[in-house]
Amino acid sequence: MAKAQIILCVLGVICCADAYKILVVFPFPIRSLNNLGEGYVRHLLKAGHEVTFITAFPLKNEQNEKLRQIDISSNHQLMVSGDSTFSIKSVMDGQIPMNDVKMMQEFGLYSSIMMFEHENVKKFLEDTSQQFDAVIVDLYETEIYSGLSALYNCPMIWSYSMGAHWLVLRLIDEPTNPAYSADYLSSNVLPFTFKQRLEELWAQILWTWTKWTSTMPKEKEAFTKYFKPLLENRGRTLPDYDQLIYNASLIFGNEHHAFGNIPRTPQNFKFIGGFHIESPAKPLPKDLQTLMDNSKDGVIYFSMGSTWNSKDLPESVVEGLVKMFGELKQTVIWKFEADLPNLPKNLHITKWAPQPSILAHPNCLFFVTHGGHLSSTEAIHFGVPIIGVPIFFDQFININKALSKGYALKVHLNYDLPRNLKAAIQTMLSDSKYRKQAKELSSIYHHRPVPPGQEMVHWVTHVIRTGGAPHLRSPALNMAFYQKMYLDFAALVVAIVVAVVLVVKKLCGGRKAVAKEKRN
Repeated sequence: MAKAQIILCVLGVICCADAYKILVVFPFPIRSLNNLGEGYVRHLLKAGHEVTFITAFPLKNEQNEKLRQIDISSNHQLMVSGDSTFSIKSVMDGQIPMNDVKMMQEFGLYSSIMMFEHENVKKFLEDTSQQFDAVIVDLYETEIYSGLSALYNCPMIWSYSMGAHWLVLRLIDEPTNPAYSADYLSSNVLPFTFKQRLEELWAQILWTWTKWTSTMPKEKEAFTKYFKPLLENRGRTLPDYDQLIYNASLIFGNEHHAFGNIPRTPQNFKFIGGFHIESPAKPLPKDLQTLMDNSKDGVIYFSMGSTWNSKDLPESVVEGLVKMFGELKQTVIWKFEADLPNLPKNLHITKWAPQPSILAHPNCLFFVTHGGHLSSTEAIHFGVPIIGVPIFFDQFININKALSKGYALKVHLNYDLPRNLKAAIQTMLSDSKYRKQAKELSSIYHHRPVPPGQEMVHWVTHVIRTGGAPHLRSPALNMAFYQKMYLDFAALVVAIVVAVVLVVKKLCGGRKAVAKEKRN
């Protein structure tokens, strides 16, 4: 008994010694992004660390004394989903500009400014007693949060909701070649045609031009405005923003090699795709559990995600979908954010759906989804094929990757959705290859040395213990562009060639002059 108590005491001391204070910042008022933030919080708390969580979606049922939440939920006004100006119908009617690079960058910066202006955040950042061992921040179109690592004098870790994209790799290594890496707003999947390679090259040029001529000056201005007084209050000077943004120790990417072709990555880019998914999945509510258990012909799950609302579909499309679903013998669970009258017996709507738990049920046949990155990840995690109806942002390339992998079908979002979706449903019901491929990819996805949540905690701890993991940094960051491209060598070769030509020309000219004098 005494030995057991000694062992427990030793373990307790070890746990306390390894417990770090970590700031997790997920300020964007987007539900799916915050799901990743909750994943970090859950795993870090489980590992015994102290976590401060800046979030627009505070955890309501978390009673852990090691968790402190900075509530910025009032910033939900940034998102106007459900408003006529930003809805599925407005996308279908062409009222929202698609793939607008400037709009994306400005939203990232504006939502960041809203966070720094929030009274709860101001009070928190002005508290000079606050210290952290590491900062983990959601990377979304702005690097202004890199100032937090300077403020707390600790390592910076970016969290990226997608994968090894050239936009994020440039912060720790160098942008990948557009000849084999697609932009996240692109729908191109490898191998690229000549036209697609030009499109990807143009996408990188356009984003870079917009960033450095339009967004970056505003970022620098905001960086100075918010961080200069905070640093001066701690007796420190403001660092150079152009250097600070490349000072991250690590980037976590929410992707896995099973999802598609992934370009080469540096040592400090770590894939932790699916880390936010709880395993095992939480039990279903009793009504849904009974419904799915009793669905002998299987269940089709339909959701357009947490940002887009099915209730904003045009009335004629909703009526057509209800009629079409009623013609199926399968049970349909539809995440629909309003009440619908006169539903067919096999159609069940729910304003909130425990998505992972539904996908985990053995009777779930396939998933009709908008193709968001988290939904796509969850489909692979549970081995469920998908019918994609992409709306916006990265959803097009996510669905196209799924198509290329053979576990998905694609339906365009338009007023013919009921008819086209029915055809896709019939195809997927009649061909088992989609489900077989989803299961095979799920097996690849799960074949890892350790679960992704544990791997994430390991690398966070590693970064802290090694003082920012400088041994993982890419040497490419310390080289100028002209050195990487051998432009100095090219200039030397050109100079030598020009010098030789001039010397030869001069010698030849001199000989001609001598010969002329002799003739005279």
